[in-house]
Amino acid sequence: MEKAKKMARIAYNALDEKKGEDIKIIDISEVSVLADYFIIANGNSQSQVSALVDNVEDCLHKAGFQLKQREGYGTGNWILLDFVDVIVHIFDKENRLFYDLERIWRDGKDVNIEAL
Repeated sequence: MEKAKKMARIAYNALDEKKGEDIKIIDISEVSVLADYFIIANGNSQSQVSALVDNVEDCLHKAGFQLKQREGYGTGNWILLDFVDVIVHIFDKENRLFYDLERIWRDGKDVNIEAL
């Protein structure tokens, strides 16, 4: 779990560095086997969404973590980055509201960055 916390902290900071909006960390370790954490954020434009994705990938790669899978990069509406223990969802504003992952995963625990 310490590895997952470190990854979540790095991903959060990478999103924050590129001005990602409304960054949420959800601990899903007790409600799912998919991962330990979901991190959800959005950008204001397709270019910002791409910059957020690129920065998360770059920062986690530099820290020695491997990306297992990336989905949705071509569209820029909802991009999923699967780092096994941490899954990062980066949306444009419209799709974030539409899919409302925070509601779907409300059984998880909201985590404050200071708690990591």
